[in-house]
Amino acid sequence: MIKTLARCIRDAAVPAILTPILVLIEALIEVSIPTVMANMIDEGITPGNVDVVVKYGAILLVLTLCAVFFGVMSGVTASRASSRFSRNLRQDMYYNIQHFTFTSIDKFSPASLVTRLTTDVTRVQMAFQMITRITFRAPAMLIFAFVFSFNTNRQLATVFLYAIPFLAIVLVVIIRLAFPVFTKTFTAYDELNEVVEENVRGIRVVKSFVQEEHEISKFNKISKKIYGLFTKAEKTVAFNAPAMQVTVYACIIAISWLGAHAVVASGNNEALGLTTGGLTSMFSYTMQILISLMMISMIFVMMTMSKASGDRVAEVLNETSDINDGERNLTELKDGSIEFRNVSFKYSDKAESNALDSINLTIKSGETVGIIGGTGSSKSTLVQMIPRLYDVTDGEVLVGGENVRDYNLESLRNNVAVVLQKNTLFSGTIYENIRWGDENATDEQVHHACKLACADEFVQKFPDKYDTYIEQGGSNVSGGQKQRLCIARALLKHPKILILDDSTSAVDTHTDAMIRKAFREEIPNTTKIIIAQRVSSVCDADKIIIMDDGKIADMGTHDELYARGGIYTEIYDSQTKGADNDE
Repeated sequence: MIKTLARCIRDAAVPAILTPILVLIEALIEVSIPTVMANMIDEGITPGNVDVVVKYGAILLVLTLCAVFFGVMSGVTASRASSRFSRNLRQDMYYNIQHFTFTSIDKFSPASLVTRLTTDVTRVQMAFQMITRITFRAPAMLIFAFVFSFNTNRQLATVFLYAIPFLAIVLVVIIRLAFPVFTKTFTAYDELNEVVEENVRGIRVVKSFVQEEHEISKFNKISKKIYGLFTKAEKTVAFNAPAMQVTVYACIIAISWLGAHAVVASGNNEALGLTTGGLTSMFSYTMQILISLMMISMIFVMMTMSKASGDRVAEVLNETSDINDGERNLTELKDGSIEFRNVSFKYSDKAESNALDSINLTIKSGETVGIIGGTGSSKSTLVQMIPRLYDVTDGEVLVGGENVRDYNLESLRNNVAVVLQKNTLFSGTIYENIRWGDENATDEQVHHACKLACADEFVQKFPDKYDTYIEQGGSNVSGGQKQRLCIARALLKHPKILILDDSTSAVDTHTDAMIRKAFREEIPNTTKIIIAQRVSSVCDADKIIIMDDGKIADMGTHDELYARGGIYTEIYDSQTKGADNDE
């Protein structure tokens, strides 16, 4: 985990290295102040020498100003380093997410990714800032204060040797108890984000079915879970403060008792024992040492909390794509022909059965192929093998006569346009959304693609026409309009293979027929694969494939399939029965 996160330091390295140097100088100056105060008491205040008091007072002022300067500068560099580090983390995570395969996307839920990019990165940022500053300051203060205190009086300094093991034991116990609870808490945050995201996305359904109270109860339930876990963890961590206070006061009492006897016995003679100034400096060293110990304990607590976040961030950074450019790295597709050779596929190695089983299929370039079947028959899974959104488990898929694993991924996907079941538009104008297909397309080319998809007719009715702003997810256009814009976006790529995955389900049959007519007339050389629930969307296809339980149940033209009287006939009759009765 540490090695993975360290790769993101990059431009944060200089301030991250500079911070400990400034901190060490600050700590050394702060530890020297009690010694100067002791000298001022013994040499100036006790004998009543004003000149000495003024001299040491000036030295103390200079040391204080220097400590403040180095302290402020270390804070600035630490903040700069941690901010750059968190920026790099988010950039690297987001960049890696963009290269996730569908398999990786299935592994990380959107709610989990949002939590990792926000809450978890923030915790890692705080930990990094603490590492660069406090992690160096606390041990440095501890060591310097020990050295100066032993130099002042060894007998009194041995008090600290009893305090440290006690605090170390308390700290270890706290960490062992708190870490598992913090890990569960961050997982609960994922659940919370998932509940909120689901509710916001489905707010219309929630209101339509009057399920507001149900959704509120779901949110309250997960909120109480997070509250309970955090309370439990914080109760455990809270034992750190009283343990520290007990140790601090115990050390002060011990040093006061032993120091007072030493001062009385020596008669304020440094050669004989301990002076008043020396005793005063010991109190200062006591606070410095124990505050350093408290800071170290805080570091461990913070590291305990951030370790779980660091692990979750590292998981995203370490996730590698199992679908990469082929060894041959082919960039040219000869044509839009497709062949499945004994293809089987399952979504996970742990899956008990295949989603696709022994698929053998040949599609000629320029053909129109329709695919129908019941829900869960793996229609979408079949076409996702073509642009390598998933890789086959067994067998091979050939496009343009070459195995898809041999192609350059970008080249392959630029020649295979897919309009998925879930149509997504992004915030921006219609022009900007359509030009996802070709960022250099002219306005005329955009208009032509929209005309093929029967989208131009409704776009022209908008006040701003193609400059109309589309809200996130296309929430300000209807389902049918969204589908037609997505089809236009795919057509703008001028692909050799066009896949429509139930992408005309929200348009009326007349518009659907017009879109298919435009395909036949305008892009006859493009291989077209149409997945549909309506038989009317595929009945004029060159070939119709019937999928059932991950297998090809039947295949042929409309007339051939209907004549056989199988599944296709049942589907066709059930969908056209009402129309026949009306006639």
